[in-house]
Amino acid sequence: MNNELFQQAKTAANSRDYNRALELYNMCLQDEANPLAPGEAGLIYHQIGNCLTKLKSYYEAIQAYSKSTEDTAYDAVGVVNCNLGMAYAALRDWPNAIKHFEIAVSDRAYPTPYKAYTAMGNALLKQGKSAEAGVAFREAALDEANPDPTKALLNLGVCFMALNRPADAIASYESALQFDMAPDMRNKMYASLGQAYVALGQMDQAVDYFERALEDKTYFLSASASVDYQRAVAAVSQGNADTTQSIPALIDTSGLDVVGEDGLPTAEPEPYVVDEHAVSDEYYFADQYEKQGDYATTSEERFFNSTDQELEQWSKGVVKMERKRRGVGLKIFLVIVLLLLVAAAAGLVLYMQGFGYPTQEATVEQLFDNPASESNYANGITSDDITEMSKLIADGSTITIDGVDKSMSSSTAYVTATTPQGGDITYEVSLVRDMIGWKVSNLELYFASQH
Repeated sequence: MNNELFQQAKTAANSRDYNRALELYNMCLQDEANPLAPGEAGLIYHQIGNCLTKLKSYYEAIQAYSKSTEDTAYDAVGVVNCNLGMAYAALRDWPNAIKHFEIAVSDRAYPTPYKAYTAMGNALLKQGKSAEAGVAFREAALDEANPDPTKALLNLGVCFMALNRPADAIASYESALQFDMAPDMRNKMYASLGQAYVALGQMDQAVDYFERALEDKTYFLSASASVDYQRAVAAVSQGNADTTQSIPALIDTSGLDVVGEDGLPTAEPEPYVVDEHAVSDEYYFADQYEKQGDYATTSEERFFNSTDQELEQWSKGVVKMERKRRGVGLKIFLVIVLLLLVAAAAGLVLYMQGFGYPTQEATVEQLFDNPASESNYANGITSDDITEMSKLIADGSTITIDGVDKSMSSSTAYVTATTPQGGDITYEVSLVRDMIGWKVSNLELYFASQH
């Protein structure tokens, strides 16, 4: 590689002359007098993708990052895939964005997985998947490389509120209090705590946190927070500071306010790219998404918002049924819900770690037992492809699974087959998620010297 041209390109990029940097990087690629060593093409395409991202040319950036990943000698897998996910996120292509964030966090050499987990959480929220987003934000907060877990903890609280779990949201917000943060962020967090305590029915604590948010007179409550504040104050003044059940609060699940270049909050923040090599380390918070659960159709709020027809129905016995449902029946229901939540959370964690049934190992064993069976292969694999792949498997072979690289949606298994003649053949088997199990998407010979 022409190192002089490459350094000139980096200097241009650092000076924000991205068009000139692109020109110089492309000259490096085309310089026949200085051929590229293994890994250098991946590095150059990585930098080209960064420049194109800065120029908001996201389609072209995706092409550049994809070419970078094709250079197997370039070892920045986590960084490139995180940036690739960001480019897809900029185009609102959430499934592809999440796919590449998953690849990024599966790279054990990736030094800052919290960045990919944080971005994954935002993309999952865009799809309304609050539980999965909460798992991602939790991983970001627990990452030892994360210098500031505050943002992840705050967004984890947002997820809990969307899931109607204000007690868990409070725990997350109060954990964030242990870290330093800017005054406006702390005020937003105080307001979020106030709303969480309203939802929990603890009005004294709610008023206390709302007043902390307003104390320095620089922060203004959102519309929903203002309503909750007024209700909390009214409850305290009437001697109803602690209720026996949760209050149907008008929860603000929009996450932290996102500040644009003009200093005003923006409802739709512009995605950013995180990269250790050239792109600045910005951040955007969980923005607006559809709340899961319906706070406004229960308890007193349901009564005050009812139509005449609904009131007539209640007068004929609905209210009586509601009262019977409480007590023992409600306690049993809550225990069942708690057990289901615990089981669902455990299942979700295992699912994201690549576990399934049948397992990857079982799927591979079925493949080698009956290579021509279409049931072993993923949808979209043609019969011609199945025939070609099955030809690679020697009849009567016994296999040893050397290892499996697992992620939530895709896995790769490495298999050694011993033929009846005593020879060994090594395969790379690619698998994709099929409901809770796995199917084969590709089979090819694996040569260690090429990897």
